[in-house]
Amino acid sequence: MLALSRKKNEALVINNNIEITVLEIKGEQVKLGISAPKDVPVYRKEVYIQIQEANKEAMNATVAQTLEDLF
Repeated sequence: MLALSRKKNEALVINNNIEITVLEIKGEQVKLGISAPKDVPVYRKEVYIQIQEANKEAMNATVAQTLEDLF
């Protein structure tokens, strides 16, 4: 993991097309602005994990149904 220090209004760039800017700092909370191409999904980690779990459940249900249909 790369750890960087940034101040308000400072940014970092990822892969030449994603920019993350520190918009505001209040106590222990940091507000970030993310500029990325529309084809790059951006999620909070907890939402991303929920999406991945839902996708796994859907895939397992599909596989189970397909096996049931075969037999």
